[in-house]
Amino acid sequence: MSDRENETYDVVGIGFGPSNLSLAIALEEYRANGRENGVSSLFLERQSSFGWHRNMLLPSATMQISFLKDLVTFRNPTSHFSFIAYLHAAGRLSQFVNNKDFFPTRQEFHQYLEWAQAQVADRIAYGSRVTSIRLPQGVAPELSDRLRLEVTDAAGRVDRVVEARNVVISTGLVPSMPEGVERDERVWHSSEFLEKFRRMNPAELRRVAVVGAGQSAAEITRFLHDELPHAQVWAIIPSYGYTVADDTPFANQIFDPGAVDDYYFGTEQTREAFWRYHRNTNYSVVDDEVIRDLYRRAYDEEVRDARRLQFLNLTRVTDVKRAGAETRVSLEAGPNGEVRELEFDALVCATGYRTMEPTDLLGDLDRHCLRDEAGRYRVERDYRIVTAPRMRCGIYLQGGTEHTHGLTSSLLSNIAVRSGEIADSIVARRAEHGAARAVPANVGGDIR
Repeated sequence: MSDRENETYDVVGIGFGPSNLSLAIALEEYRANGRENGVSSLFLERQSSFGWHRNMLLPSATMQISFLKDLVTFRNPTSHFSFIAYLHAAGRLSQFVNNKDFFPTRQEFHQYLEWAQAQVADRIAYGSRVTSIRLPQGVAPELSDRLRLEVTDAAGRVDRVVEARNVVISTGLVPSMPEGVERDERVWHSSEFLEKFRRMNPAELRRVAVVGAGQSAAEITRFLHDELPHAQVWAIIPSYGYTVADDTPFANQIFDPGAVDDYYFGTEQTREAFWRYHRNTNYSVVDDEVIRDLYRRAYDEEVRDARRLQFLNLTRVTDVKRAGAETRVSLEAGPNGEVRELEFDALVCATGYRTMEPTDLLGDLDRHCLRDEAGRYRVERDYRIVTAPRMRCGIYLQGGTEHTHGLTSSLLSNIAVRSGEIADSIVARRAEHGAARAVPANVGGDIR
């Protein structure tokens, strides 16, 4: 273990994707503006360097949100960490404006995120995996104002022990595969797509399939159709074709910061209506342009009697077996549930993600975290887990709060405001606890 054993911070972020990057910037702007002095922070990230969905940075892929929904603008429109500030620093502001497009490519947005994280790099420890969060040994929750985090390095060795008055957990979503399907060198999840694809000899990929009905599935299907002109490309879709994403102005109001309050303070009937009417703004939907492009390609091939792009609608994967270099996929297809088996050289599962679940990370500390009737964490409006009254430390979630805060709880759309609210809460609680510690023990009670 290193000699950094007793480091103590006001806040430690676990995971360093866009959400905790936005939080780091909010805390930095507190300091720079003189609004709060001395809020110490550290962010721990298991990856060796910054990366956000690197394996889905496809050449033609664009963001599905406006560039104004960056790390800061909705919280602080004058911030020098904005996407506009990045374009100015990169010397591309005029060119971007001339392009007349609200939606940058994912490649460019990733470059913006890298530029932003470089400005707060002194607070980030890459190659650091938090393996446990607990109270200091032998100390009761009401007597401790800090949590103890054990951190391992890339080799799995305990590298440091850090103490924090608040932790902000943002470890990201967990890739989800079809039931019973395991990943290997020929069966991939979309989260690892480009890395796995680049390891392959394209000439060996003559029959490839993509499972899924969402944006990632459609984009990968289009990419493979472009990159493998000699190959048959199959889209295995559980619905009756792709469904268009509703990005019309009224529907997009679901992503406004005010919608979080409407959801959080709404009745169960109100919350259910949010999901019933607006799930098609984000889940298992595809941009109109991508849908039309794929359909146009398939139709053109049919006209030329040269079919390479195949769509299997109402079809789900029931089993996957490996036979040498080939992958045998069992399918239940069509309205009658016809069972068929196809062989592919590679199978890509763009089958989404499971929400962040910090239970294992919290360990024994989890028993101090309160849950609702459905077994989910109770979460305050400021994204802090409701804990037993005697717990003095703050445990915040960036993700895993769809049940309390609605659709935007893990999305970029509300990232600036969400991180600002967490920063405000941490600063306010710090001032409150500091004032409490400064009050003499006999104030407000009898002198005995």
